[in-house]
Amino acid sequence: MNTSTTTVTVVGGGVIGLSAAWRAAARGWRVTVVDPDPVHGGASWLAGGMLAPVTEAWPGEEAVLSLGEASLRRWPGFARDLAAEGTDPGLAEHGTIVVGFDSADAGHLDILAGYLRSLDRDVETLTGREARRLAPGVGAVRSGLHVPGDLAVDNRKLLTALSEAATKRGVEFRRERLRDLSEVSGPVVLAAGAWTGQLHPLLEHAVRPLKGEILRLRPRRGCLPPPPYTVRAMVEGRPIYLVPREDGELVLGATQYEAGFDQAVTARGVRELLEGAERILPGITEYELVEVAAGLRAASRDALPYIGEVSEGVYAATGHHRNGLLMAPATADAVVAWLAGEAPSSEIAAATPARLVEKERV
Repeated sequence: MNTSTTTVTVVGGGVIGLSAAWRAAARGWRVTVVDPDPVHGGASWLAGGMLAPVTEAWPGEEAVLSLGEASLRRWPGFARDLAAEGTDPGLAEHGTIVVGFDSADAGHLDILAGYLRSLDRDVETLTGREARRLAPGVGAVRSGLHVPGDLAVDNRKLLTALSEAATKRGVEFRRERLRDLSEVSGPVVLAAGAWTGQLHPLLEHAVRPLKGEILRLRPRRGCLPPPPYTVRAMVEGRPIYLVPREDGELVLGATQYEAGFDQAVTARGVRELLEGAERILPGITEYELVEVAAGLRAASRDALPYIGEVSEGVYAATGHHRNGLLMAPATADAVVAWLAGEAPSSEIAAATPARLVEKERV
């Protein structure tokens, strides 16, 4: 394909679509992003910003961990390249602490720690007291893990940086929702998150929305500041996370349940988040609640995203579930490789959409 005459259409203006558009434009492609509300309209704007393949890991999801770690290794260079374009994406290297509230939660952490050690991953077991020493303000937790290699990024700074970098590289934006692929010509990248299944028959029943509420809070005068680490927690079997921002805000999330395309914030979801957060960070009850929202993650059938060709000239980049921000660099690099007729990195192979066809044949 001729980069100077062929237009690449990227459907979706969230972190995956914008990353692919920016990287493709930087390689000389003409790129158009089609999205009714790029940057602000999708799940990426409401994300916690954790880049945490290790603390997201679980037995049976080794391919997810491998792809996540491969993308995490790309993140420092990805962030430097974005900053060189003019806007710092807000990458933070403060690491992650995982804590368990009661004995059952501590047992969950023991399983996770054992699994990670079996894979030679760096993880430190903490007593409750050690966890509180590392993360001032944390309450009476039973135990914890310290994972220094996990990173975090300010998702809103990142999306702004990607949009500005893409625009500088000549990417055009069509603020509309694409209903049918016949409306565009040339290579197409399907990165419309939870809506991607509506655009291609292979993905129709393979990508579904998973709803999640998220809160943003800010400490008031006299309150303890948020801990200096990302804090992930199990509270009576329910996961929550607390991610500090440079400006002092704290992002609290996230519920997760099947609700179709409903994006209404529920009182139950907000209550569950605040109750769980109070048990881990008691001082949060005096914080100002500055934002409440719900987003729709794009979930796949097996926790792995779909990254690859689904029909001639049409590439999927969707189904990243909780890991859209984490896997954006690796996904964008794979898209650019396919456009150039090159082979992507080996970690991408497990995420091929061809596994959907293989399962239908079985």
